[in-house]
Amino acid sequence: MNKLARLIDTMIEYEKGIPHRVEHFLKVYGYAKAIGELEGLPEDMQCILEAAAIIHEIGIKPSLEETGDSSGKNQERESSSFARKILHNLGFAPEVAGRIVYLIENRHNSKIVKSLDGQILLEADTLVNMHEDEAPLSAIKIAYDEMFATATGKKFLKQLFLKG
Repeated sequence: MNKLARLIDTMIEYEKGIPHRVEHFLKVYGYAKAIGELEGLPEDMQCILEAAAIIHEIGIKPSLEETGDSSGKNQERESSSFARKILHNLGFAPEVAGRIVYLIENRHNSKIVKSLDGQILLEADTLVNMHEDEAPLSAIKIAYDEMFATATGKKFLKQLFLKG
C-alpha cells in the first residue's frame, strides 16, 4: 500500500463518525490530483500536493475541541503538530512533511502561497467549498478573476459554475 493510500486510511480513521469531512478532503484530493497532473507537476511535487489535499483540514478537530471555532486561521494554527505526527508515522521524509505542513498552514492565503502546488491546493479546496457553501455567482466570478491562476483550475471553475 502506498503512502497516499495509507494517509487516506489514517485520515478516515481520524475523522471517524464525521463523513462530510472525509468526503470534503476526498473531493479536494480528486481536484488537486487532476489539476496537478493536467498542469504537468513534477512527480515529487504532485505527491506533496496530493498528501496536502488529503490532510489539509486536520486542524478542524483540535480547533473545535480547544476553542469551539474551526475558522481557517484556527485550523491552520492547530494543524502543524497533528499533521507532522501523522506524516512521520507514515514514513514521510521530514523535508516532505515540512512542505506539506507549510501548504496546509497557508492554503487560505493566495498572497502567501506563490508556488504551483500551493496554488493548486487553494484552487481545489475553493472548488469544493464553492459547491458545499453554495457560493453566489458574484463570489465565483471574483474567484475566477482574482484567485484562480492555473488554466485547468479556471477551466474546471468555468465548467462547474459559469456555464454561460
